[in-house]
Amino acid sequence: MKIVICDCYYESFDQEKAVFTALGSAFYKYDCRTEDEVIAVASDCDALVCQSAPITAKVIDSLTKCKIIVRYGIGYDNIDWKFAEKKGIYVCNCPDYCIDEVSNHAIALMLDCSRKITYLAGQIKLGNAGYKVIEPVIRTRGKILGLVGFGKIARLVARKMSGFDMEIISYDPYMSRNVFKQFGVRQVSFDELLKESDFISVHCYLNDETKHMFNYQAFKKMKNTCVFVNTARGGLVDEKALIRALENKQIGMAGIDVTEAEPIETDNPLLYLDNAVVTSHMAWYSVESKQELQLNVAQEVERVMKGEKPRNPVNNPV
Repeated sequence: MKIVICDCYYESFDQEKAVFTALGSAFYKYDCRTEDEVIAVASDCDALVCQSAPITAKVIDSLTKCKIIVRYGIGYDNIDWKFAEKKGIYVCNCPDYCIDEVSNHAIALMLDCSRKITYLAGQIKLGNAGYKVIEPVIRTRGKILGLVGFGKIARLVARKMSGFDMEIISYDPYMSRNVFKQFGVRQVSFDELLKESDFISVHCYLNDETKHMFNYQAFKKMKNTCVFVNTARGGLVDEKALIRALENKQIGMAGIDVTEAEPIETDNPLLYLDNAVVTSHMAWYSVESKQELQLNVAQEVERVMKGEKPRNPVNNPV
C-alpha cells in the first residue's frame, strides 16, 4: 500500500509513521501546491492526506486506486468531495480535534474587541491613557450574541458565554429546532441575526452558498457598535467590504483569525485599523490539538486500509 501526504506544515510525523508502518504501508511526504504537483506524486496512491493543496476533480480523476482522502482539519472546501463520491472515494475530515481551542479563541477575540484590549495596550506604549482613548466601550451583560452556524464549536461558545448573562441567538438553517432549545438559544433568520446582534461570531463551512455571505449589505444591517468575529473561513467574508465597514464605523470592531489570502499580506489594511484585531489562523492550535489531529488523520486512513468504514466521512461513496 502507498500512502501520500501531499502537503502539510507540521515538523514531525512520528504518529503517522507509527500507524502507517504498522500497516506495512509505504509513506511519502511532499509539499504540493498545484493540481499537477499532486497528480505527479499521488496518482497511484491507496490513501491521500492533504492540508491546503487543491484536490480538484482533475486530481481525483487521476487517482487510479485511492480509497480515502483525509484532510488535516475541520473544513474541506479545497476538496471536490462530490466528485470523489462519484469515484467511490471517501473524503474525511477531523471535526472534533480543536473544538475547545477554537471556541476559546472566538471568545477571546470577542472580549478583546469588547474591551479594546489590544488597541489600549498599544496606546499606553505611546503615552496615551484614560478611558477616552477607547470610548465607546459597551458592556457584555444584557447584550445579544449571534452565532452564525450552530455546530459543535458554536454550541460550545454558547455554553461558555451563557455565564456572561447574554441572550444568545443563532442562524443555522440545517440544524434541528430541538438542538437550539436544548442549549437555550433562540433560532433566527440571517437577517434578524444581523440586525439584533451586539456580537456576531461565525462558525459555518465555506461553500458556494456561504461564500461572501458577509458582504457590504450585510455589514450595513449590523449595529454600529457590533463586534464581528470570524474564526471559521476567510472566504465567508468579502474582505474589502469588511475593511470599508470598519473604516466607515458601520460596525464597532472585528476580531479576525482567518482571511481570504493566507498568510495575510503584510500590506492588508486590516492589520493597520484601530478597530480590528487580527491573528493568523491559529484558533485551532494547542500542543494537544495538534497531536490529536495528526493521530486522528492516521487512524482514519488505517480504518479504511483495513476494510473498515471511516469514522468521519463527509460523503457517501458507492
